[in-house]
Amino acid sequence: MLAVYADHPSLEAPLDALRVGDRPEPEVREGHVAVTVRAASLNMHDLWTLRGVGIKPEQFPMTLGMDAAGTLDDGTEVIVYPVLTSPGWVGDETLDPRRSLFTEGYQGTFAERVVVPERNVLPKPASLSLAEAACLGTAWLTAYRMIFSRSGLRAGQTMLVQGASGGVSTALTVLGRAAGLRVWVTGSTEEKRAVATGLGAHDVFESGARLPEKVDGVFDSVGRATWSHSVKSLKPGGVLVTCGATSGEPESAELTRIFFQQMRVIGSTMGTRDELQDLLRLCEVADLHPRVGQEVAMEDAQTAFRAMLDGRTAGKIVLTR
Repeated sequence: MLAVYADHPSLEAPLDALRVGDRPEPEVREGHVAVTVRAASLNMHDLWTLRGVGIKPEQFPMTLGMDAAGTLDDGTEVIVYPVLTSPGWVGDETLDPRRSLFTEGYQGTFAERVVVPERNVLPKPASLSLAEAACLGTAWLTAYRMIFSRSGLRAGQTMLVQGASGGVSTALTVLGRAAGLRVWVTGSTEEKRAVATGLGAHDVFESGARLPEKVDGVFDSVGRATWSHSVKSLKPGGVLVTCGATSGEPESAELTRIFFQQMRVIGSTMGTRDELQDLLRLCEVADLHPRVGQEVAMEDAQTAFRAMLDGRTAGKIVLTR
């Protein structure tokens, strides 16, 4: 079957490890189902896999991809939940110390067919296209958990999203607006800020700009490049929710400001299956749609990965079949 995969780790030049070609079709084991993939979205995690981060050399070749939407053998349209728990785990999947993701314990979703545990598929809402649905399992689920489960913010308060056009950032903008929050967004270019405005942001600012007032919460997936600005933008007692550090670790944790102003710094990663189910219902009830910035045929995956590596995003990049 056709698949997009990494055949070796390449830390400095990740796209050198990217391959598009035939891979063995997976066997359907007991308790698993096969999904015919129609759409699958890219995540930064896929670049880390190409670099060999979080994966052992002996696990290559590894089919890439964490997210997918497609059909079961009976024609049912489904979304793939990307978190895989250890045997016997009960409770919040993200707290399982032995959890994994597709492209770690399992081959990934960038293929014609993928085999997943039965509990890792959920029915696709009719209101969403397959390309839109393929954006929900990682980026949108991460954003949903950050706002609704981790931040403690209330409708009417002000939130700041660091970064305007990436998958998590665009999801935070749409979901924050739906939650009744005043949404401010920073972006490095006029074009990226325009994306946030189009998604419903109440105001947009240049990266690092001084804000008109302090905010109740900041959502940061960038790390080093934005961390100091995130901390300085918070009200006393405010909350900073972080889900990543795409630009690297901050040079300073800003601990003096954090403890003196009694700020909360909260980590968040992915989300639970129940949270994904709630997110799907919210998309239906509020008629929410992920921003798909680019759809690329799976055969042309190199183009899609180059766009993500270069930061040329205006929403999610989706591979389609």
